[in-house]
Amino acid sequence: MNRYFNRNIDSILLAWSKEKGRKPLLLRGARQIGKTSAVRELGKHFQHYVEINFDDDDEVGNLFSQNIDPAELCSRLSLYYKTPIEAGKTLLFFDEIQSCTMAMKTLRYFYERHPEQHLIAAGSLLEFALEEMPSFGVGRIHSVFMYPFSFYEFLNAMDEEVLAEACRNASPKKPLLEPIHNQLINRLKIFMLIGGMPEAVVRYVKTKDLLHSHEVLEDLLVTFRDDFSKYRTKMPSLILNEVFESVMHQVEGKFIYERAAVETGNARVKQALDLLLKAGLVHTVTHTAANGIPLGAEINPKNRRIIPCDIGIFLHVLGIERSEILFADNFNAINKGALAEIFVGLELLKNAASHAQRQLYSWHREKAQSSAQIDYLIQKGSSIIPIEVKSGTQGGMKSLQIFMKEKDIKRGVRTSLENFAVRESFDIYPLYAISNLYR
Repeated sequence: MNRYFNRNIDSILLAWSKEKGRKPLLLRGARQIGKTSAVRELGKHFQHYVEINFDDDDEVGNLFSQNIDPAELCSRLSLYYKTPIEAGKTLLFFDEIQSCTMAMKTLRYFYERHPEQHLIAAGSLLEFALEEMPSFGVGRIHSVFMYPFSFYEFLNAMDEEVLAEACRNASPKKPLLEPIHNQLINRLKIFMLIGGMPEAVVRYVKTKDLLHSHEVLEDLLVTFRDDFSKYRTKMPSLILNEVFESVMHQVEGKFIYERAAVETGNARVKQALDLLLKAGLVHTVTHTAANGIPLGAEINPKNRRIIPCDIGIFLHVLGIERSEILFADNFNAINKGALAEIFVGLELLKNAASHAQRQLYSWHREKAQSSAQIDYLIQKGSSIIPIEVKSGTQGGMKSLQIFMKEKDIKRGVRTSLENFAVRESFDIYPLYAISNLYR
């Protein structure tokens, strides 16, 4: 039996289970990121646990019918699974719920008629089903978004809780001791090699063998590509695969549709990209004018970078040699530093609040002899924090200075392989600790 590694989502699910007047919870995110495992872990806090997988059991869908009373449905399911389903004592889990439209329609009635029952639903291609149900569960269902392992979650899986805690408690005004900083850089390199997909993390923790994790990533890629055939009513799998591969090669700059798929029009490429976004396989980083908050108020959706959902998968698709990372003093030579930018973007997503689907923002200005680009912008309270990503320990801050002057922002952030530090107008956060910005 595989050991369960604690995830950030655990405390969120547990808090939900203790709420009064709770709504059914919809756990959303890409496939293979550990949604089912997290729900099973929560199930240990209950007297009874009933898991229904609509992909594995074709018959159970027949127990659902239009406008069925939730209490009656629970009685049917209890009889079918020979397990008590009692409000307050049983966690009921609908997995792969996208495969049963009637089950999806039933969710809303639990909040209205049977809110005492703990109910969670999840699915690997859930967003496509939700697209077909525009008014699904409005105000009656609570969504929580989940992602692959973050760096801190990886450290905990490696039994490095002490190291993780030291990092969490550090800050620009309270830097780490240099030997601790160097240890974290080494752990960061390992994490970048295997990424955050749970199966790859589990395999590495068990074996400490990067080659085994490499094999897991290959299997995951096969699974993702097999999924493309499930979208065939919307898009040929060949085009989806071409666009997916193109994302990996275009991560550093504005995504250019013309480069994405041979002999495919821009409208078709955009449709393919939207499908990949819904599947959670890629994420957008959208340009914003950043004249105030919210950052999403002044975006230009035609100007955006696209990053993959996992850094290990990114490296695997590009075929980058693992030794290039393990023995590198910086990431400049490795795909021109895109590795660091992807890592930072994903860490910002993974560590933001989970109750809404978070967006990533950037800023750039194109002027002769005065172009500038800020890799990421986040909102903290009423403040905008610009983040410039550096792949090594060196690099000028021209873009950051231009942005801060133009927007009248007093302090910015540089993230790099440097230790925590304070400079005149910006703070330095190590790449591995960029999520500390949310603390």
